Amino acid sequence: MSAKVVKHKWQFKARFRRQAYGWRSQPAIKRVKEAVSEIKKVARKDPVLAAGGAVSFLERVSPALEHVDSSSGAIGSAVNNAIVALVEIIANAPADTKTREQWLERLYEAISQDKIPYIEQLGDFWDRLCSSPEIASQWADRLIGTTRLALSPDKSLRGFYSGSTVCLGALFASGRHDELLDILKEEKLWAYRQWAVKALVAQGKKAEAIRYAESSRNPWVNDHAIDTICEVILVSSGLKDEAYQRYGLTANRKGTYLAWFRAVAKKYPNKRASEILADLVETTPGVEGKWFAAAKSAKLYDEAIVLANRTPCSPQTLTRAARDFAEKNPEFAIEAGMAALRWLVEGYGYEITGLDVRDAYTHTLKAADNAGRTKEIHRRIHDLVAGEIVGKRFVTKILGQELGLS
Repeated sequence: MSAKVVKHKWQFKARFRRQAYGWRSQPAIKRVKEAVSEIKKVARKDPVLAAGGAVSFLERVSPALEHVDSSSGAIGSAVNNAIVALVEIIANAPADTKTREQWLERLYEAISQDKIPYIEQLGDFWDRLCSSPEIASQWADRLIGTTRLALSPDKSLRGFYSGSTVCLGALFASGRHDELLDILKEEKLWAYRQWAVKALVAQGKKAEAIRYAESSRNPWVNDHAIDTICEVILVSSGLKDEAYQRYGLTANRKGTYLAWFRAVAKKYPNKRASEILADLVETTPGVEGKWFAAAKSAKLYDEAIVLANRTPCSPQTLTRAARDFAEKNPEFAIEAGMAALRWLVEGYGYEITGLDVRDAYTHTLKAADNAGRTKEIHRRIHDLVAGEIVGKRFVTKILGQELGLS
């Protein structure tokens, strides 16, 4: 028997009608996040009901966003994050076979009708969504014929088929790895080749899987995706040092340098922070200053100052460090403040105002006072600003009177 249907009024349904949103992405992003939060809240008490709600959302999201401007990628990222979160809820729900089969039919139909597309990533999770080898095998039988044609090396047969990744995921989840590898034996696209890597790993052929993944690199493939899967394979093989050396730095890249450093440090706690920092800095020649915040967070204060002075670093970031460390580490604060003033004098910084200049000056002198070096540091600032030649000598105009330069 299927699970008893529980009536529940989902708030998101009224907000995700077809073409519900205009071109602006921010209102749509807000509603996507609200919908995921609503479903997660229900999942804490009734995971099956929440999974049904997740399916309903995934059916509605793409038609609702048809007119949204997706050029920035923000709305696409929001939907992708929603898919990742909701797949977990659907996959883990303790639903009976009939209910899950109904969910899968609805999701497959949504993928088939996805015009923009927004939910094509859903196919990459089909192995998780099936939840059992038996259900997965049924989907593989259903889709394998068309998938073979769609992925054929014969250009007269090959073509796009929205069910291809669904089929590959189903073959993988059902343990039909040889069939999966056979379909992909001449495949070139990483989106499909990644399933062959997973199949080789499942067969215990991890070294072959890494070679296969490495052979997939080309100018049109995201190296990060290959690095990530190869890192996982090596770590799972107990080869963590090799994983770090070959893939650990690139596979854990994040949106900011600080987040990148923290991700690597968390993944490899056996590595010294100074070693990780040095290795990361080496991967990004020419932008060493951007690693200042990472070095500071790791309490590598000497390294942080060296980095801040090698290439331009945000004056505001350096000034905040001078402010925050003026009392607890005045020597570090002095050098951070001096670096801020240096880059300001040299014309670097984004949307710099007179307040930014004055803050850098004030916090540097406060740290100098705490260190008993006020006169010396005042002289250093004087000499630094006196050498300003960029543009209209903006820093000199702000600090000239205090420094006796006007």
